[in-house]
Amino acid sequence: MTASPTPPRLAVVVSRFNREVTEGLLAGARRELAERSVPLAEADIFPAPGAFEIPLLARTLAESGRYDGVICLGCVIKGDTAHFEFISLGAATGLMQAMLTTGVPIAFGILTTYTDEQALVRSRADAANKGREAAAACVETLETLARIRAA
Repeated sequence: MTASPTPPRLAVVVSRFNREVTEGLLAGARRELAERSVPLAEADIFPAPGAFEIPLLARTLAESGRYDGVICLGCVIKGDTAHFEFISLGAATGLMQAMLTTGVPIAFGILTTYTDEQALVRSRADAANKGREAAAACVETLETLARIRAA
């Protein structure tokens, strides 16, 4: 009988801005990880003031060596100014750079929606929850990397 592989240790960075939405995303990520038997301790969940701060926190967690992957959750909703575009692009670019620099999977679970309703729909407790999708993407990326490295 072979021992089952050790589950990955993951960190979650979650924005406090648009809390109603981000709490739904976090709940979805928790459900997905529980279904995959991947533990998530409260100490491994890190708050961010907003989406713009998430890349620095994610990179720092990835560089710490304590985590196999980082799941990033946030929500940017379009308003009347260009702020939405700058924050969305900065968060996406920052997370991609952090992932490529560290080699640690960093999942992009930051909603970028045009309306509050769109954000709420994507953070509901159902299969379309984007927090679930981000958690799944992180775990599946780790699995694929393990296959590549074992070949």
